[in-house]
Amino acid sequence: MTENRYINRELSWLQFNARVLQEAADENVPLIERLRFLGIFSNNLDEFFKVRYATVKRIDEAGKGGKSQLGGIKASDLLEDITEVVIEQQTTSLEILKTIQTRLEEENIFILNEKQIQPHQHEFIKSYFFQEVSPALVTIVLNDDIELPLLKDSAAYLAVKMDMVNGKKQFALIEISRSMDRFVELPKSDDKNYIIILDDLLRYCLHDIFNIFDYSKISAYMIKITRDGELDFDSDLSKSFLAKISDSVKDRKIGEPVRFVYDKSIDKETLQYFKAKMGIESSDSVIPGGRYHNRRDYMSFPSLGRTDLLYKKIDPLPIKDLDPEQSIFKTLAEKDYLLYAPYHTFSYVVRFLREAALDPKVKTIKITIYRLAQISHVASSLINAAKNGKKVTVSIELRARFDEEANISYAEQMQEEGVQMLFGVTGLKVHCKMCVIEREENGKLKRYGFVSTGNFNESTAKIYTDFTLLTSNSKVLKDVLKVFDFLEVNYKIKRYKHIITSPHYQKNKLFVLVDNEIENAKKGKPAWMKLKMNSISSSIMIDKLYEASRAGVKIQMVVRGICCLVPGIKGMSENIEVISIVDKFLEHTRLFIFGNNNEPKVFISSADWMTRNIDNRVEVTCPIYNEDIKSELQDIFEICWNDNVKARIIDEEQSNAYKKQTEPLVRSQFATYDYYLKRLEK
Repeated sequence: MTENRYINRELSWLQFNARVLQEAADENVPLIERLRFLGIFSNNLDEFFKVRYATVKRIDEAGKGGKSQLGGIKASDLLEDITEVVIEQQTTSLEILKTIQTRLEEENIFILNEKQIQPHQHEFIKSYFFQEVSPALVTIVLNDDIELPLLKDSAAYLAVKMDMVNGKKQFALIEISRSMDRFVELPKSDDKNYIIILDDLLRYCLHDIFNIFDYSKISAYMIKITRDGELDFDSDLSKSFLAKISDSVKDRKIGEPVRFVYDKSIDKETLQYFKAKMGIESSDSVIPGGRYHNRRDYMSFPSLGRTDLLYKKIDPLPIKDLDPEQSIFKTLAEKDYLLYAPYHTFSYVVRFLREAALDPKVKTIKITIYRLAQISHVASSLINAAKNGKKVTVSIELRARFDEEANISYAEQMQEEGVQMLFGVTGLKVHCKMCVIEREENGKLKRYGFVSTGNFNESTAKIYTDFTLLTSNSKVLKDVLKVFDFLEVNYKIKRYKHIITSPHYQKNKLFVLVDNEIENAKKGKPAWMKLKMNSISSSIMIDKLYEASRAGVKIQMVVRGICCLVPGIKGMSENIEVISIVDKFLEHTRLFIFGNNNEPKVFISSADWMTRNIDNRVEVTCPIYNEDIKSELQDIFEICWNDNVKARIIDEEQSNAYKKQTEPLVRSQFATYDYYLKRLEK
């Protein structure tokens, strides 16, 4: 049995990222998609170091040890464990990359380095360098008198060493600009595609950059630094919250370094020079890597017109009986509908808001926003509504990690157009996803709205799975309106009859639902729970599930990411099974189904079962009252649970073993699309 009742959160997260790496290694995944999964793995790791590793490092430096906060592991030991796991994963990822490159060559796609350039490609590369690259290049020549400029978080640099003719060494730094394409397509030849990575193009053109120096030898190696991504707020009372967030985002760029990654073939002299210049400490994670860093750029590896090497594009489906040519208010007045993105088109949400913006009968629109798309039709619809005289209230979370700048920009635009902006609640992030619209009908105000598990973001709606309940249920929407009242006047704690909210009621209300299952189990009645979420790390919630398991409640869980719960342990969790699904789309739905003596209670939620979601955020868990939708959501859970292609078993060993395959094969994301196709045919 495991020494602890919980799996450490950070180590569990690294195992989630290992599942992403499994997708990159999977021969059944289309080749270019495998490269993109490598990019996702790398991008995830960058964010992990900015946030989680940085947090553990802070605990260690504060001398607190951190055992109680870190699942029984000392902070200093955990930092070492993380570095060890990451080095192993990085090594695996490089092996996978080599395999993919070999397979790409079999498909006539060649990624060349600077030593493989053919004579007929020379002119194109030089021309591309002088026209596209050289004007944007930032090159810093270093010496003992010059302090190293602040290296940007997660930017890639070439560390250059020149052996001068006079016997001295000259060091320099080339910043690889994010504004330039990382992958440069060379002219096609004999039906073969050629690509050179920008790093190697720069290596090929090193003499063009440093031709004023009299050197006998020149070399360039990739290095990258990751900085602490936590926001620190000042206490200047004269500043608006908007200004404080804006300043804090700028300060993040000079956060403490927490990870230094370098090309493991770099010579010792160059490595020591740059480590000393950058002030890399022993508590920082120093990771020997491959020739290329920022492999997150593989997320945008060019498709080269090779649709056969990509996932087959699926067209989002319409929602059955939700007529696009009829007023959405008229349709919703009759019954609720469930939108399940990306299987359904997200355009229904935008259409809802656009209709509200134009409809003279609509008086008010209230909505919460967490992450907006770069070009947001949601935001433009809200601005349109304000221009048409509607009273529009937007609660926007300015602290949505790494999306702060985009949210600040839209907040300023909406504020200028007369939208009433709410900037969260002191000490709490507003993470709930909801909207309520009031429309005058027959001299009274009727409410319409939607509650979602995901962000109102057109871009992520194409790749994240999320439920959105479209409803005119007056009971639910009356409660939703109370949440907006709380956001406007924070000291008034509301009572809710239908929805469950964090931070005031989530834990206790969920406990009541779990206790009901425990009582049913004790009475010999059917007792079960089916839970789907992104992460579970709250020890309080985990202990409650352990209690239910000991009472005989059967618990099935689909957890995509962090799972600190240890399933299948006799006397503690033998009645709990957990799987994780990583596939084409990012599983993002939160769905809670409680057996209730075989009269299930069904909820969708914005909240995972993490301490931050239960205690430190404004969240909404919404009951589903429409029997057809309840049945639909139970069907969806069963499809996920029966996945035996992309489901991994979560267990004490954290081995990420795939679920045993038996006929028929069920790949839940593809099966879900087929499920909705069949519904349209009925």
